[in-house]
Amino acid sequence: MGNGSPDRASGARMTTFDARPQAAIGSGPPGWLSNILVDGRAGECDAVFPFHQRAALEPACVATARRFVDQTLTSWGVVEVAFDAQLVVSELVTNAMRHGGGVVQLRLLAHRAELACVVTDHSQTVPVAAAPDVFSEYGRGLRLVDALCTAWGWLAPGGTRKLVWAVLAG
Repeated sequence: MGNGSPDRASGARMTTFDARPQAAIGSGPPGWLSNILVDGRAGECDAVFPFHQRAALEPACVATARRFVDQTLTSWGVVEVAFDAQLVVSELVTNAMRHGGGVVQLRLLAHRAELACVVTDHSQTVPVAAAPDVFSEYGRGLRLVDALCTAWGWLAPGGTRKLVWAVLAG
């Protein structure tokens, strides 16, 4: 389920439900995910891991998030995407720690053959895929997310938080 966007080649696809021009490129979340995130209801397979305030900026929370992904997907019987989901979650949680004021929660949602990873952070700063040079130590995370996922983006449902979502095909 690719988005067919001409921005696919550039690697950056962001979306939001507000009208900021910089977020107008790319695709929105799939309808099923949009309904859940915007309406605030639970999905069929829905698991949430809340991060404690002190742990929200600790590097160890990335390992905790990966374990949560592994345990949740194993319990759902969706192990075929576990490795890719762990990579995606690692990148989203790391970005929340570095650029989003800390990670608030990780949410996993499965719907038919799709898995959504949603990370909430303390900022409304737009996630931007960087163009690192060969020697950069950082800046490849969202490009990795883009390569592994059928779609990804962000939304700001109000307040001072944002949700960064990524969808993997199962």
